[in-house]
Amino acid sequence: QVQLVESGGGLVQAGGSLRLSCAASGRTFSSYAMGWFRQAPGKEREFVAAISWNGVSTLYADSVKGRFTISRDNAKVTVYLQMNSLKPVDTAVYYCAAGRGYGSTWSTRGMYDYWGQGTQVTVSS
Repeated sequence: QVQLVESGGGLVQAGGSLRLSCAASGRTFSSYAMGWFRQAPGKEREFVAAISWNGVSTLYADSVKGRFTISRDNAKVTVYLQMNSLKPVDTAVYYCAAGRGYGSTWSTRGMYDYWGQGTQVTVSS
């Protein structure tokens, strides 16, 4: 069992930066791939980024590639999402998730077994 709690969301102007954190509980955190998803009002939840259990491999949605960076610290049982050059279209609730799938499945919601409650990110123009 893994419990996930996101933090770090807020209101930022376009072009600004935010760093989201996702703190996990449970001794098996380091065995899970971790992902970030987001959901804007009236839209489906979409994949943002994912990272392998050991932090070696990452995957990004095209819409955030070059602007967002996912990382993890297994000693602190935390995964991060550094978001730079934010745009109003990045406004959404951001969720972290944990799953045991392989890289080819990381962008798929069904791969993830555990989800956090989400943190709101609002980017003003």
